Amino acid sequence: MTQGTGRPRRRWLLGLAALATVVLVAAGGVLITRLVSRQAPGPIAGSATPTPATPTSAPVTASPTPPPGADLKGPLNLLIVGVDTRISVPGWEPHADAVLVLHVDEGLKRAHLFSLPRDLVVDIPAYPKSGYPGGRTKLTHAMSYGSRVPGDKAHPSTAQGYELLRTTVSRYTGLRIDAGAVITFGGFDKLVDTLGGVDMRVDQRVASIHRRPDGKYRDRSGSEYTGPQMVYEPGVRHFTGWQALDYARQRYTAGGDYTRQRHQQQLIRALAAKILDQGLARDPDRVQQVVDALGKTLVYVGNGRRLIDFAYALGGMPADGFVLVGLPGDAVGSGSAYRGEQLRPVGRQFLTALRAGRADQFLAAHPSLRIKT
Repeated sequence: MTQGTGRPRRRWLLGLAALATVVLVAAGGVLITRLVSRQAPGPIAGSATPTPATPTSAPVTASPTPPPGADLKGPLNLLIVGVDTRISVPGWEPHADAVLVLHVDEGLKRAHLFSLPRDLVVDIPAYPKSGYPGGRTKLTHAMSYGSRVPGDKAHPSTAQGYELLRTTVSRYTGLRIDAGAVITFGGFDKLVDTLGGVDMRVDQRVASIHRRPDGKYRDRSGSEYTGPQMVYEPGVRHFTGWQALDYARQRYTAGGDYTRQRHQQQLIRALAAKILDQGLARDPDRVQQVVDALGKTLVYVGNGRRLIDFAYALGGMPADGFVLVGLPGDAVGSGSAYRGEQLRPVGRQFLTALRAGRADQFLAAHPSLRIKT
């Protein structure tokens, strides 16, 4: 790191970690931050030493404008959702294929990122906007049930789906959700390609059920895929957009959806490293290219707060303050029928420790929960 770049790099890393699958929304945040930082510091009106108009006139001192988000205090919780839309399929509703929560501690110096299984069995509350009566089912369905627009099956609402998912996650974890983002698979693909690809450490052999080695989609008949498969072998690999997304999507592999959760978090960290290496935080024009590439594939939900507020409020977090956490779980069944997943006691205990501000102490006693990158 060259002298003088440490602070922008830390701010950018936190922006990544905080607002878009820890990477996606923050691209816009850095652009805004850079544009605002071009303004000269200090008074924005008047003079620090005014010329007296009369013998009784008092000195006028302009007050500096407080930075955006100065009133934001921790702890903060951000919900990041990866959605499979399949808009080409008539009647298809968005499903939450990746559900990640970033918890920022009270002092805004430490953050823990963890995933919830898409098939986690939870209580989804009633949602009158979509006509959903409520029920106990898989977490992924909260997005689809909430997205339904009565009388308009052809145009589901991602914002509605996020709202019901947010409420469901908040009730399950006991955490208040302060902001979040929804990104489609196409958004991940575009982001990685705009950055020129990404380097990732493949930690186990993964065979794709979706793609061929040339990147084209495999033939599909019903629920079965046929033809050559793209295979990702262990080692450090350079991925294009479709490869990175395809690798992080695979759950029919050793470890199932829990392995996929780990790979998604590792992809987030790899994207952050790529952006830092490119010096993107010092190039607002380049950041704008990223934002433009995402387009409508990204939805930011700030609960009334602007993206720039979070970028500034979280800008002081050190680069090593971002911790990946893997919460283990088990299958839930009724007889021989598979119903979904449940977190193991140690996973639920982590959430309790997180709410109490004791996450680091808990991880020190349970080091296997920390994900290596």
